Amino acid sequence: MLTETAKPSRWATLATFIAIQAVLVCWWLAYYPGLFSRDSVLYLSHTMVGPWVSDHSVTYDALLWLSVRLTGDVGAVTLLQTTAMAATLAYLAAALKALGAPRLATTAVAVLLPFLPPVGAFSVALWKDVPFTLCAVAIAASCAGLAAARRVTAWRLAGLGALMLALGLFRANGFLVVGVAVAVLLVVVKGARVRLAVTGLVAAAVPLLLTNLVLPRVGIEAPSKTYVYHTAFGDIAVLYREHPELFGDRDRTLMTSVAPLSRWSEGGTCYTINPLIWRRDFSWQQADRHASELLDLWRRLLTQRPLDVVDARLCRGSIAWNPVEDPWAVGGQTYHFSRRPSAETYVGPNKVPDYPQRWMFSLRPKSADLHRVADSWLVTTAEPGYDWWLWRGATWAYLSYLAAGLAAWALRNRYVPAVVAVVAGQQLAVLANISAQDFRYMATPILVGMLMAPLLFGSLLRVLRGSRRPADSPGPAERPEPVKESEPVKDPESVKDAESAERPEAVPDSEGG
Repeated sequence: MLTETAKPSRWATLATFIAIQAVLVCWWLAYYPGLFSRDSVLYLSHTMVGPWVSDHSVTYDALLWLSVRLTGDVGAVTLLQTTAMAATLAYLAAALKALGAPRLATTAVAVLLPFLPPVGAFSVALWKDVPFTLCAVAIAASCAGLAAARRVTAWRLAGLGALMLALGLFRANGFLVVGVAVAVLLVVVKGARVRLAVTGLVAAAVPLLLTNLVLPRVGIEAPSKTYVYHTAFGDIAVLYREHPELFGDRDRTLMTSVAPLSRWSEGGTCYTINPLIWRRDFSWQQADRHASELLDLWRRLLTQRPLDVVDARLCRGSIAWNPVEDPWAVGGQTYHFSRRPSAETYVGPNKVPDYPQRWMFSLRPKSADLHRVADSWLVTTAEPGYDWWLWRGATWAYLSYLAAGLAAWALRNRYVPAVVAVVAGQQLAVLANISAQDFRYMATPILVGMLMAPLLFGSLLRVLRGSRRPADSPGPAERPEPVKESEPVKDPESVKDAESAERPEAVPDSEGG
């Protein structure tokens, strides 16, 4: 039995957007120009001083540069992020309602979401992860629309391709997310599989080609080798700390040329690479110079002790799969936000090239009262008791999969798992290669999972109602309409012929694909 759902009202979607935007603007006023970190300072430093570097996101760097040039500050970027967040959440809520999620409950969750710091405070953080997450959530919304229509149209495919391309432009590992998401979609959808595969391939390949071939030709330098291979260096540190007998004199000489052996040992915590590469006695210049030798050492360790390397990756990627943090291990706690008042407290004087606009990275709330309320709420939700359900994306990733599976069963719709394709892509990409336990790396499952909660409970009710119906009792869609007394009773065969002549042909799932 197919369950038909009415298309949500555009006015309802607009009202949802306005309600979300109103709350997010309060966060913007409270934390103007935004929450920032060491990375935020670096985004702008090389664009102002030069040369431009593609180690983070040239697209996001360009947005900051443009904001400074046009407005003299970086607050325009965070304001734009709040608007994009409101539009994306309203879009996903509307798509899920069209798919069959309870309307009132889904709208309520969407309107309440911006009050939570993982949504509100995240929207005003100067991180490339914010637009990256918004693109991923928009992909989930587009796939929800695809599932509601049960067909892959050319326009929807073009929209998916554009969002997947943006995903790779805002974060280097975007191509991994796209690859996994497309693989899931190829299993779920019917028809248009070749075009879908080509779309995903192009979206994943273009950012890589730009970074490695095009951008260097226009004066934008490629990322440093240490930035690209830092997780491999972290694996070396973990194995050196746990199995120093694997390292010979030549290995130790190589490692000492980059950092003291004590740094390799102290930095060998599996949860994060920060104690290794972000300390004064670790030389990025020497690491770049000896990158090929360090990679050879890593490959040898991978061959000798593959399970130990995998264990190190699983530990570092626990933000992707483990719903709870490890409060007792170095780097095992979930990282939320840095709340320091100025850039100098992150990088210190003379740590990055100086530029006149550096003062912009200082907290200047537009409303002291809003800042006091927002900051108190942010600190409260940072308590350990909130961590597993508010800040850990793994919790919501699993709930998303459960909701998609149950909805596919309840709605008799094989396309529903497409909604969580991008969630699976982000979870596996983070699991494979990430540097620390930062909640932002798994923000997408938090947003998608919370908005899919009403779909989960609505689907559960559908299933329970269906299971309680007597075996020989027809469901609502199966009960024949009563025959009016004024109408003559027709011969059963003639009725069957008339119904078959008037019944429109079923549209196959693959049409339009």
